[in-house]
Amino acid sequence: MMTKKNRLIAFVLTLAVFSSVFAFSYKDRLFEIQKNIDIFTTLYREVNRSYVDEVNPNTLMKTGIDAMLNSLDPYTNYIAEDQIENYRTMTTGQYGGIGALVGNRNGKTIIIMPYLDLPAYQSGLRIGDEVLKIDGISLEGKDSDEVSKLIKGQAGSKVKLEVKSYGGKESREVSISRENIKIPNVPYQGMVSSEIGYFKLSEFTNNASQEVKTAVEELKKQGAKKLVIDLRGNPGGLLNESINICNLFIPRDLEVVSTKSKIEEWNKTYRSLNEPLDTEIPIIVLINGRSASASEIVSGVIQDYDRGVLVGQTSFGKGLVQTTRPLSYNSQLKVTTAKYYTPSGRCIQALDYTHRKEDGSVDKFADSLRTAFKTKNGRVVYDGAGIYPDISVNAQTQSPIAAALNNKNYIFEYASEYASKHPSISTAKEFELSEAEYQAFVNWLKGKDYDYTTDVEKSLEELEAKAKKEKYYEGIQAQIQSLRSKIASSKIQDLGLYKNEIKAMLEVEIVARYYLEKGQTEAFFRHDEDLKAALALFNDMERYYKILKGNK
Repeated sequence: MMTKKNRLIAFVLTLAVFSSVFAFSYKDRLFEIQKNIDIFTTLYREVNRSYVDEVNPNTLMKTGIDAMLNSLDPYTNYIAEDQIENYRTMTTGQYGGIGALVGNRNGKTIIIMPYLDLPAYQSGLRIGDEVLKIDGISLEGKDSDEVSKLIKGQAGSKVKLEVKSYGGKESREVSISRENIKIPNVPYQGMVSSEIGYFKLSEFTNNASQEVKTAVEELKKQGAKKLVIDLRGNPGGLLNESINICNLFIPRDLEVVSTKSKIEEWNKTYRSLNEPLDTEIPIIVLINGRSASASEIVSGVIQDYDRGVLVGQTSFGKGLVQTTRPLSYNSQLKVTTAKYYTPSGRCIQALDYTHRKEDGSVDKFADSLRTAFKTKNGRVVYDGAGIYPDISVNAQTQSPIAAALNNKNYIFEYASEYASKHPSISTAKEFELSEAEYQAFVNWLKGKDYDYTTDVEKSLEELEAKAKKEKYYEGIQAQIQSLRSKIASSKIQDLGLYKNEIKAMLEVEIVARYYLEKGQTEAFFRHDEDLKAALALFNDMERYYKILKGNK
C-alpha cells in the first residue's frame, strides 16, 4: 500500500514529467512555426525573382494567405487594407453612397432597388433604370464590385450618373450627393392580422437590438398581441446584438450564450443584463437554411427557454465565433476563436472543419455523434446540425421554368415593362394579375430564349450515357427519343402548368416598382408558406402551448 509520502513523490514526479513534455512540445511547436515561416519567405522571394513571367507580389501573397486560411474554415479571412471599408460596411451596415442596390442584368448595370427617401430615390432613379456611366467612366464590361467602388465615396461628395430609363431612348445625367447610408437591420414591420405583428430582422449590425425594440413597441401600439419574428436568410452578425435581442424577451440574469475557446481566458458566459421588454407575448420565429450564427443564437435561446415556437426549415448550423485581430499595414485577420453554446448546452455547428478529407471536403457531424439536450420544459433538442424548427414546413422551391425565367431576367424585365404602361396599381397586399394580364406576359415571351433542362431530362441523359457505356443503347434508342419528344411537348405547356408560381413571382416584382422593398414584402405574404403555417398556429393557441410543453 502506497504511503502518503510515496503518493506525494509520485505526484511530483508525474508533474515534472508532464511539465517537461509540455515544455518540449511548446518548444518543438515554436521551432516548427519558425522553420515554416522561413521556408515560406524564401519560397516567396525565389518565385518573385525567378518565375518566367512577371508576378504581382501582392496578388501572389494574397492567394497564398487565402489558400492557407481556406484550409481552416470559410469564416477565417484575411482583410487587406483596401478591403477594410467593405468589411466595415458589413459589420456596421453603414457606407457612403447613394442608397440604391445596383446589379448586373444581362450585361447591363441596372438599378435593382432604390431605397425610399435616400439620395438615389430623391434624384429620380427607379427600378429598371440602366446606368451607362459613372463620373464619365463607361460601365461596359465592368463587374458589380468595380461599379460599387465607383458609386461609393465620402459622404457629402457628388457623383454623376448617366442613366437611361427602361424603354427610353435618350440618356440623362443625374448628379447625386452621397450620404452616410445606414442599412436598416429591420427593413419591414407591420400587422399581418388585427392582433399579429410581424417584423423581419435581416442583419445583426450595430443598433439591431434597438431597432427590434422600437419595432416591437410600435407593433404593440398598433394592437399586436402576438409576434412573428422573421430570421429567414439572416446570416448573423454581432454577438452582442443577438444577446441584447434575446434579452428583450427573456427575464434578467438568464444565460444567453457561452463561448468556449482553446485560450481559457476567452471562455465566457453571457447573461441577460437588462430588464426585458416583454416576457409574455406569444412568439413565433421563422427560420430556414440560410439563418445562421447570431440568428441561430436568438432562435436557439427562444427554443431552449420555451419562449416561443420555431417554424420553417432547419437552420444553417454555424456555431463558430469570429474575432477581428489587427495586422501590420492596416490589414486585419477575422479568425474563428471559439464555438458558442446555447443555454441548454448545445453547439449547433453542423460541419466538422477539424477533420477535412484528403480532397479538402468537409462532412457534417454524423447523426450518431449528436447529443440530446433538454429545454426548460424538458423538450428534447439536439446539437451538431443547426436549429431544428418545432414545426417543419417544406422549403419553397422553384420549378425549372420559373428558375429559367428568373435567371434570364424576364421576370424583372417584364415588371418594368408593365410599370411603364400602368401609372398605378392597387395596394401591395391586394395587387393581383388578371388572367388576361398573365396571358399578355406569355405572349411577350414568344420568341425569347428561356430554354431549361428538367430533372426528368437530366435523368434521361444519365440513362442514355449509361446505356451507351453498357452497350444497351441501340436496343432502347427509339424509346429514349420518344420520351425526349414527349418531354419537349410537355414543356410547351409549362407556362400554364406552373402559372400560379410564375404569376406570384411577377406580382412581387411588379409591386416593387410602385412600393419598393416594403411592397415586395407585403406582396409575398399571401404566397409565403412559412408565414401561413405561423398564422395557422397562432389561430390555434391550444396547440401553440402544447408544443411548448412538449406535446405536439
